[in-house]
Amino acid sequence: MTHQDDHENPSAELVRQVLDGEFVSDEETIAAQRKPCPLIKPAVRSIADLDGVVRARSVIAYRARNAPRDLARLAWFLTRGTGRWIARGWRWASYADLRADARAARMAGDVQARRTAQELIRSDARARWAKLGIFLRRALVGAAGVTALLVLLALVEAVLDRSGMPGWLQAVYAVRDALTAAVSAVWPWVPPVTVAWLVGAAVWEGRDRTPGAGWLTRPDRDDSGSWVDERMITRALAHLGIASLNSFLKGGGELVYTVAARKDGDGTQAQIRLPLGVTAEMVSDRRKVLAANLGRASLETWPTTGEEDGVLDLWVADKGTLSGGAGEWPLLHDGAVDVFEGVPFGLTQRGLVINAPLIGSNWLVGGRPGQGKTNLLRVLMVGAALDPTAELWAFVMGESPDFEPLAPRLSRYRMGMDDSVAADAVQDLEDLLNEMERRGRVLGEQSGRPPKVSRRLADNPRLGLHPIILSVDECHELFQHPKHGKRAAELAVKLIKRGRKYAIILLLATQSPTKDSIPKEITRNVSCGAAFAVADHIANDGLLGSGKYRAGVRATELRMHTDRGTCVAVGVTHNAFELVRTFYLPFEDGVDEVTPIIARALANLEILPVAAGWTLKEIENSAAVDQLTDIQGVLEGESRVRTQTVLARLVALNSREYEPWTARDLRAALLGFGIRPRKSDGSMVVRSEDVADAIARRNREGVDSQATVDGGEASGSQGAFPVASLGLTPSADQRERPTGRIDSGSEPGASTSRNRAVHWDDGGSLPEGEEVSPDSE
Repeated sequence: MTHQDDHENPSAELVRQVLDGEFVSDEETIAAQRKPCPLIKPAVRSIADLDGVVRARSVIAYRARNAPRDLARLAWFLTRGTGRWIARGWRWASYADLRADARAARMAGDVQARRTAQELIRSDARARWAKLGIFLRRALVGAAGVTALLVLLALVEAVLDRSGMPGWLQAVYAVRDALTAAVSAVWPWVPPVTVAWLVGAAVWEGRDRTPGAGWLTRPDRDDSGSWVDERMITRALAHLGIASLNSFLKGGGELVYTVAARKDGDGTQAQIRLPLGVTAEMVSDRRKVLAANLGRASLETWPTTGEEDGVLDLWVADKGTLSGGAGEWPLLHDGAVDVFEGVPFGLTQRGLVINAPLIGSNWLVGGRPGQGKTNLLRVLMVGAALDPTAELWAFVMGESPDFEPLAPRLSRYRMGMDDSVAADAVQDLEDLLNEMERRGRVLGEQSGRPPKVSRRLADNPRLGLHPIILSVDECHELFQHPKHGKRAAELAVKLIKRGRKYAIILLLATQSPTKDSIPKEITRNVSCGAAFAVADHIANDGLLGSGKYRAGVRATELRMHTDRGTCVAVGVTHNAFELVRTFYLPFEDGVDEVTPIIARALANLEILPVAAGWTLKEIENSAAVDQLTDIQGVLEGESRVRTQTVLARLVALNSREYEPWTARDLRAALLGFGIRPRKSDGSMVVRSEDVADAIARRNREGVDSQATVDGGEASGSQGAFPVASLGLTPSADQRERPTGRIDSGSEPGASTSRNRAVHWDDGGSLPEGEEVSPDSE
């Protein structure tokens, strides 16, 4: 009951508060006070979880478990080191090396060499005794001088009191006392330290001189069975059966590790300079034996040629790391793509996400059926779809719905095995070739004449330089077509050689990478190759490039089904190759992860003023800019404004339109409108009255033109057309194309449930051609 209740109700009964408790002894109180603070335990746990502390605990535990073996090894090192010292001393004292030369000369019958060796022995003996005499003489003289000085100081101290000595003499005595005290303090430690140093030096002398002392530390990883060091690599190389390497190592030679064994992602990487007569290719040919010697599978051991033929670049994966999948695609739920930066498509053998370069590259993907080549092509296309500026075309030379979810985002899409699909593919390749020529002219008109399409140029819709990516699945069906195959191969080679700098990219996939199905020029000129499990070295080099099999870059080591989704890729990084576990985007058995991503891609298109695949008329309507009105607006009512200021204000007004402009472009635009910049106070200016006159003149010409249309023929001069600035050069609508096969007996435009026609309002960006019937040839 509170005091307020007492005042309000004086007659209320007072209830006393009862507290529960118990008496404790002093010992219990002290024990309770000794309990640690609740904050100490988490702090200690956080310190114990630090990487350095965990590593130190791991090393200590590892050393404790292996202490008996380490002690036995150290004892053997001590014994062997002492023996090496004794042998070295005996060789020095007995002139063993020179005597061996003398014996060799005597056996060879070379009198002059024998006499030279004997003279060297005599001269070396005289030099040794002379050096010993000089040393002893100097030691004796030094000892006599020190003894005489100490005796003299003792006699002086016995005669004179130190307080009566001069200051400099007192300093001498102070130094002597300090040295005496230091020697007295250190002397008891000299014998044990000397013995310990001799033992340590003997152990070091007797150590295993094979590169890498793996017994010193525990691997800094949880899986100690994955540890690989220089000694293990040297031992594995010594048992490959290479004669030159074996003789080098047996003769006491030591391999030079230009890059010591180090942790590299999910494995270990090292570079070794091989001895004379041994090449990295010889080691690569014995890859299976090397993998067995290292306790690995062939897929986990990758010996390749380094910067020189005599340098072995070895990468060894940790056990079991390559057997798992790549995991979820990083852009599955959110995120966007810039095709100029690449598309994430898998994990390297080092466990790092790798981006597939698209702009400036062309791709050739292949492998046995069902190993993941179509999925890789789909991942690249889905990733490119998340870039709103990219225009996508797709051809599937077979009856496969693998690209059906991408259809809403594709500007051109055909699927089927008909001749009409091959004909349309050839026509689209020709359209791309014409587009490439147009883009070359557009680049030549830009300021500075840029050599290739950049991100800034691709973002300008007026130029029509946005990326165009064409994928052809089962491309061998196209290149082996009896009627259109030769022409398709010629066009593809031209595009691969020249189109990459104009942001025109080809992605080709095949399950038959032979010399007959894939033209050699395509294999030679593609920038990126990806090979899943293949049957032989011909298919391997057909996808990855000539000589890759001999260099140790081999997709033949990939196992069917077991390594499904794993490919050997070249050209994707600066490394000679990458073993890539590709991301998987399923579209089968009721699981569809592609459609939601395409929906996101379409939503990205809706928020842009101009999207890839718009027709010429739509781009003109959306991107039309009244330059003369903009110039009048940036004058801001001033009578005259410097041309540099006008240009800066135009960029601030519409950076997409005017950022590429230079002073020369502004001058050309002004002259096109009949405005001549004038000089005022030493600077070129634009006068507002000249701009107003140009606008009035344009309005009058527009009225006259309309009157001519309405009333008939116009008389007199119609005036001069303005000089064009950065011209609008995107191409016109593409024609409508159906997907799939149209039966010859069906009516034009009719579609079946299996081969339905898809008509797009946004017809692409290439010139419009005559409508071609799917059945026409």
